[in-house]
Amino acid sequence: MNATAEDPRSLARAVACEVADETSHVGDFLGSTELGDGVSDFRFASNIVGYEGWQWSVTLYHDVERDAWTVNESSLVPGEDSLMPPKWIPWKDRLLPTDLAVTDALGTEPDDPRLEDGEEALKAVEESIGEHGAKPAAASAEPTEDPTSTSEPAETPQDEDDVKSEEPTDDAGQSSEKTDSEGNGDADTTADTDAAKSAVKDELAQTAAIAKEFELSRRRVLTPLGRAQAAQRWYSGPHGPKSLSTKTADGLACQTCGFFVPLAGELNLMFGVCANKWSPDDGRVVSRDHGCGEHSEIEPPEPSSLWIQSKPAFDDMHIDIVRQAPREERGDVEAMESAGKPRFDDAGHYLGVKAGDVVLFHSQMPEREQA
Repeated sequence: MNATAEDPRSLARAVACEVADETSHVGDFLGSTELGDGVSDFRFASNIVGYEGWQWSVTLYHDVERDAWTVNESSLVPGEDSLMPPKWIPWKDRLLPTDLAVTDALGTEPDDPRLEDGEEALKAVEESIGEHGAKPAAASAEPTEDPTSTSEPAETPQDEDDVKSEEPTDDAGQSSEKTDSEGNGDADTTADTDAAKSAVKDELAQTAAIAKEFELSRRRVLTPLGRAQAAQRWYSGPHGPKSLSTKTADGLACQTCGFFVPLAGELNLMFGVCANKWSPDDGRVVSRDHGCGEHSEIEPPEPSSLWIQSKPAFDDMHIDIVRQAPREERGDVEAMESAGKPRFDDAGHYLGVKAGDVVLFHSQMPEREQA
């Protein structure tokens, strides 16, 4: 489609009305914007139900040489105050723990923020320290002087006799003291190295003990984020302090129950597992301030000495008599029902049916079957 330069706005409206399902869906003209290179964007209000604030956008190109407008494209675009759908969330992030069936499996991403490396990563550090040794504390605090350094060159005597002659006679023990001090320095360095190694070994031993206690030898374990999410989910769930059973437990919390098995680690501060087979929470993680009606300190009810006879669910001691409706008077039918079997003589002749002292004859009576 094209139009003269005099009326590009009418062309844009005609295009919008052609694209829309109904002409009434195109509202008032909102304005136009120059996009450069002869391209202009014409906007019209949208009157479609559910698309409040949206706008019809028609892009036209102006050919200056021909003095004509050509349609580039048209679409329905949102405005500043338009009604927009919520931001799309991946299906995996929309799932709830209760949405999964026993046959569903999501898997775990390699970079799941809820997990981190377990004790296996510490073994590599321990092996590295065992191979290269610990860095001495003295060496890490203050570097030793390098005898090959050229920053301050030492004066080297030309002859041993000159060295002996330069030593004063009244300080004869100075040389031996210097030798002793150098020996003590080597001993101090060795002691610092041994102390550093011992400290590292103690730290690794303590880490290994913690890993063994909390079973951190798995490839990946929970991060603080994973523990926090689990704690929040459990605490706000049906086995937390806001459940109906907690409100009816008369203040008897799980942390004082003998069937409460505390968890290990940081989750021990808030949670444990119920081990009471008569409790509705048996085998589930419960908070310490949760409660139910089967606390270990609740005494069983005392048996009563009186036997209370309950009403039976089905009473078979009485017979209900149902009155029958009166029967239609049909004498011949009743006579036939009360009569005996048809009688025949040896020749096969019908002798009638005897009903009491009366013998009935009927032309429709069946004949005796031949033997």
